[in-house]
Amino acid sequence: MAAKFGTSGLRGLVEELVGSVTQDHTLAFIKHMKAKRLAKSGGKIFVAMDFRASSPALRKDVAAAIAAEDMREIFLGEVPTPALAFEAMAKKSAAIMITGSHIPADRNGIKFYRPDGEITKADEKAIVAGVKKLKPAQAATEFSTEGQVAGFIERNRQAFSGKPLKGLCIGVYQHSTVARDMLMDVLEAAGAEPIPLARSETFLPVDTEAVSDETLQLLKGWCSGGAFDAIVSADGDGDRPLVADENGAVLRGDFLGLITARFLKAQVVVTPITSNSSLDAHLPHKTLRTKVGSPFVIEAMMKAKKQKARAIAGFEANGGFFTASKFKLGRAVLSPLPTRDCFLPILATLASAKKAKKPLSIFAASFALPEACAGRLENFAIEKSTSLMKQLAEPAKAAAFFKDFGTIKKRNTTDGLRLTFAGGEVIHLRPSGNAPEFRCYVEAQDAKSLLARAMGLLESHR
Repeated sequence: MAAKFGTSGLRGLVEELVGSVTQDHTLAFIKHMKAKRLAKSGGKIFVAMDFRASSPALRKDVAAAIAAEDMREIFLGEVPTPALAFEAMAKKSAAIMITGSHIPADRNGIKFYRPDGEITKADEKAIVAGVKKLKPAQAATEFSTEGQVAGFIERNRQAFSGKPLKGLCIGVYQHSTVARDMLMDVLEAAGAEPIPLARSETFLPVDTEAVSDETLQLLKGWCSGGAFDAIVSADGDGDRPLVADENGAVLRGDFLGLITARFLKAQVVVTPITSNSSLDAHLPHKTLRTKVGSPFVIEAMMKAKKQKARAIAGFEANGGFFTASKFKLGRAVLSPLPTRDCFLPILATLASAKKAKKPLSIFAASFALPEACAGRLENFAIEKSTSLMKQLAEPAKAAAFFKDFGTIKKRNTTDGLRLTFAGGEVIHLRPSGNAPEFRCYVEAQDAKSLLARAMGLLESHR
């Protein structure tokens, strides 16, 4: 699998990224920023990375490219992606995050940020085109300065300065996420008692959207006997939240997004087509739906901003939360942060349940959202998933393929294929854009059973 852009950033196998691929894409990104007058020689580029064993090597490639373009690296170390983006935006600088997020350790990736936030799909195309036009870069002296993320930490402390989590005991599944220490800090500042759990010095690919059975068992074991009011965590680069209730049951990311949007009193909410179909009923205005991927959510938010909309926010089904407007919260005025953030949805969800004086499980159940879950088949050849999706694009063939699931009443091809059946069940198929994986999202009265059946059908066509 060649390295390429997917739903969020450039990704590929480590051996494909190390060396010229990372250097060339970084060079093309900087040249593109200069062409758009968003960067200039002698300027700064903020850089951070996750805990993957391959990230330091990629960071060296990034640093070499930055130097070749006569720019200065401000290295923040191993910190969450939203912290990097926030600090860079505050200094009106571009940024680069070296991370493969939740994908396996033999892969890695790079996320690029303009001074005003995450790059768009148009920027991605320009970078790819720029790589093809590159000439060999001249070696240059690297200039690097160590930076801090104090501003991002203070942002969260001020927003929840009223101690809204006082009295809560929160487990923090630390594993290898770069958000692990910062989560402890901000939870304690918000009044909670955070307890560290299972810190790992080896990288673990924790997917907060399709939580593994092993992780689910860990969460339930930790919560047995009423030890915690909740357990929280994040993916590798700390931009996707994981929240489990007092019983160890994981709350869906789109539910966290819904609660956070309500918590902020957002007037415009953007989310991908894969988010729960019933979210709209709990928001004051119609939800805007997009393709899957942070660039699409951000694009829709920025379009709303140009139309003079106010209180604009967005989230993905994985729970990553975005803001395109200022929001007053606690003693803080949250400046826009148009990139995924795991901290705000974690804190807002816990604070909302505490304010409602309900255990997290009861609070979540009170919204009565349809049961929904997601799964993925790894090592599903891209050519096979492409062929299958082409086949299912024909209604008659889709009806035959899903004949044992009922009559198809509605089709949506915004991103992949989302089918609504006569009984109200939803099956949404979507091949990954950057890995040999096939994702499946379902909604039903018994979502787990439906997901197992759908995944079994896909498995038989691997």
